[in-house]
This record gives sequence, structure tokens and C-alpha cells, in this order.
Amino acid sequence: MSQALSIAAAPKALPALRRGACPSLDEPMQTGDGLLARLRIPNGRQTPRQLQAIAKTAAQYGNGQFEITARGNLQVRGLTPQTASVFATAIQAITAIERGLVVETPPLAGQDPLERADPRPLAQAIRALPIAGLGPKVTVVVDGSGQIDLNALGADIRLAAAGADHWHLRVDTKTVGTVATTDAVDAARIILELIANRGETARGRDLAPEKIRTALASLLANDVAAVPRLATNAIGDFTLNAAFATGIALPFGSVSSATLIELANIAKGLGITKLLLAPHHALIALAPDTALLHAWRDEAANLGFITTPDDPRRAISACIGSDGCASGHIAARALAAQLAERHAALFDGSVTLHVSGCVKGCAHPRAASLTLVGTATNCALVSNGLAGDTPLVEIAPARLESAFARLVQQRLPGETSAACLTRLGASTIAGLFRQE
Repeated sequence: MSQALSIAAAPKALPALRRGACPSLDEPMQTGDGLLARLRIPNGRQTPRQLQAIAKTAAQYGNGQFEITARGNLQVRGLTPQTASVFATAIQAITAIERGLVVETPPLAGQDPLERADPRPLAQAIRALPIAGLGPKVTVVVDGSGQIDLNALGADIRLAAAGADHWHLRVDTKTVGTVATTDAVDAARIILELIANRGETARGRDLAPEKIRTALASLLANDVAAVPRLATNAIGDFTLNAAFATGIALPFGSVSSATLIELANIAKGLGITKLLLAPHHALIALAPDTALLHAWRDEAANLGFITTPDDPRRAISACIGSDGCASGHIAARALAAQLAERHAALFDGSVTLHVSGCVKGCAHPRAASLTLVGTATNCALVSNGLAGDTPLVEIAPARLESAFARLVQQRLPGETSAACLTRLGASTIAGLFRQE
């Protein structure tokens, strides 16, 4: 049995999880609805038949809830110590699972005529570096700067193509400089060793910029100016070197196994043979004919998937809440869908909403413009914060509809939602939600 599925050989080890570890097949994480397993698929590539088989296996051994994460990994929920090992064995027969250092590339890497360099050879070389002692969350991004970039994803080390021969290098959020392609692997190795030397809890953010530059002094090239680029996303149509692609997204990052099985079956029926997992909860289909892709996209829309970049659900993060988690106090996704439908004008791309079943905030571990948190009796409203932060106000779920309607009415002509929230301020927003 491969190391990637060692869970099957040692099911008794399941509850003994390393604190802060990334949940994977051999190290699932306990959540409010059972054990969660994260599947890192090499290059995110699956056939419709493989995706269908994974979804069926998730329904058989988990609770049938299927997710694509913000980083483009698969998540299966509701496993138990009894079913997790059987699930792992079944997955091994369906697809390869990647382990070790996380090195990510864009989903269209190597196929994108607009990328400045193919990031895959560099990523493969970094992935093979024999560096011990790194924590499980350390992540490297190698981005060819094409039609779908990874700029929005956090990374301990980021290499973004400046051209065919040079890469812009950042450590966490710190710009380090430019390295030649021939020196990029060595640069990554040196930084990873610096992180590893600080212990398994260390991350790129723990390294001082001057220490990084000193360690890389012989490798840093003359800086190549970064070319400003518009933000990209995986939803829409893309022209590739030898094919076409269309991307859709899972609403709130989640879908039932039954719905995913139906979508994969539609792809098979249309003759689509390649599906790519993509960042921001997206799924991309590849085909030689755009008509096939648009037919698949239309069927996906009928199944409830997000198929346009301006869909208001893209601005909302929501966990399963009380519909599937013992910790949830509210049906978070149902509430999120209702707010997206009835108050679409609020979600103009300038704000984010997080709807969380409890204070843990699993679906969005970063600050959001507005956060609704389920409590034992009400919903708490947090402004520019996390689910566990001190709320502005508590409100009964039945009053949320009118409260959001009052908030939307405050927008001035031509004003973005973000500007409106800033103008109103926390106390006025709290007052709008307190009104009967």
C-alpha cells in the first residue's frame, strides 16, 4: 500500500491528530460532522468517471457532502474512525493522492498560451527537494502568471513568472527580489531550510527580510519590473494551446455527492474527458469544442452551480451549519443562499459576507466585511472581523431579512457596498440591525 494511504493500515491512529496539521487521507481532522479528509489530487486532474467514483465513495463512507476548497483540493466530510480506513482503500483504487511539501501551480499550467513561463518543471523540482522538519502547512506557489493566477492564495514562498527566464520571489507577503530560472530551485531550497531550522511550527512569515536577502545574495538578479495584472478567477471561458476550457464553481464551496455525480455524468455524455480542480471552489472542463463546454455549463447552472463571475454567492462563505454539523446553531448555507438571492445588490464585488454556524468560523478563517454567527438563540453580527470576534449586535434569524433590506437601502447612487459600510460605520450598522 502506498504511503499516501497509510490510514488504511493504521486506523487506530486516526484520532491522534497533530495540532494544526492539514487534514488528509492518512490524517483526517475531527469536525462537528465527523472526520474530514482532504484529497490533494496531482495537478487537480480527474476524468468525469474518476470524479463520479470519488463522489460515490464519499456518499458511501461519509455523509455525502463534497467540497472543493479555496486552494482547489477535494474534501470529504462525515467519515468515522470505522469508515475512514475503508474510504482510503477505495480512493486508492480511483486516483493518485499527493503528499509531502505542498507546491501549487495554476490549473491551466502548461496549457495556457498567455502564461509567461510553464511553472510545472520548477514546481516538480521544488516538490522533490529532500527537506526534513517542515510543518504540514508550509506552501509553495509557482505561478506562470497566465489566465488564472494564484495571487489570492497565501503562500510561504511565491515564485511568479516575470518572463521565460526570471521569477519574482516573495516570502509570505515580503517581496524579496527576482531570481533566474536556473537559480529558482536553489532559492526555494534555501528559504525552506531557513523555515525548517526554526521548527515544525515555523512559517515564511517568521523569517526576517534581511536574513532572507543575505542568504540569497548570490542568487538575486537585477529586479525585473512587475507588470500590473487584473484579478483573475476560474469562472468563464478560456482558450488553451490545443483545447478550450470553461470554469464553474461550487456554491459556498460545497455540493452533494448526488449532484456532483449528475454533473460528471453529463460531462461523460457530452464527450468531455478532462476536469480540473481549481482555486476558489472551482471546477474546469476541457474540450476541443466550445459548444460542448457551453452545453455542460448550462446544465451546471440548472443544477445550481455558479457559472458567471458576478454571481452574488461568490462573495459569501458559509459552512454547512446546523444542517450537518453538531456545532452549528443555524442553517448557514440555506441562510447564505437566501441573502444572496434577495439582496444581490449588496454583493457587488466590494464586500464579503461570512455566515458561520458557530464561533469557530471554519468556512472563512479570515476577516470578512460582515460575519453572521449562529448562537444558541440568535445570530451575532461582526463587522470587519472573524466569527469569534466581539459582535456588534445580536439579532433573531427571523429579523435578518428586514435588517439586510435596511442596509441595502443606505447605499447612495454610484456608491459601492464597501464604501457604504465605511461611511455608515459600525455603530450605524448596529443600529440598522437593532431596529424592529
